[in-house]
Amino acid sequence: MHGLWSSGASDKNKAMVEQLQRYGVIKSSKVAEVMETIDRGLFVPQGGSPYFDSPMAIGYNATISAPHMHAACLELLEDHLQPGMRALDVGSGTGYLTACFALMVGPGGRAVGVEHIPELVASSAENIKKSAAAPQLNDGSLSIHIAAAPQIPEALIEQLKPGGRMVIPVGTIFQELKVVDKKLDGGVSIRDETSVRYVPLTSKDAQLHSN
Repeated sequence: MHGLWSSGASDKNKAMVEQLQRYGVIKSSKVAEVMETIDRGLFVPQGGSPYFDSPMAIGYNATISAPHMHAACLELLEDHLQPGMRALDVGSGTGYLTACFALMVGPGGRAVGVEHIPELVASSAENIKKSAAAPQLNDGSLSIHIAAAPQIPEALIEQLKPGGRMVIPVGTIFQELKVVDKKLDGGVSIRDETSVRYVPLTSKDAQLHSN
């Protein structure tokens, strides 16, 4: 979906969302509302093109995902981002998706972003403070979004509450976006949603020294 909209519209967050709606990426009015409310421009380093449909470098060998990938994840997680629920965003980068989680679930829950690069932790907190999610820093959901892993971490599946959902890119070079649902009886179902390419989940040292 690279280059989905013209450069004349790409400087406006609302235009970005409307274009994603026209192309069927965003179907939910709630997802559209949240992505319009949380200005992506606050979460992309100065000099970047925050409204262009492409991943953007954020420093420290990390990226912020393309808008259509954030939209796809929010669509998959919408039913699990209801008021009062809790969410964990591992590898939260500049904090954009964590802010979206917080806004979707309202003030009764909690959204937690986990990031192992201290400079990104500091900048993401400042980004969220400047965004519409500032009053909802204690919100959350039963859903998890995580940076790419070579396989699904069993520990995260165990942490899912019955009825919870995890959306996770699995693989190294070639990845599949998998949807993991924990049933009310504790059973787990896993399905492939689409092929993706995310920055792999890794250690701080490996990330900072990768070529």
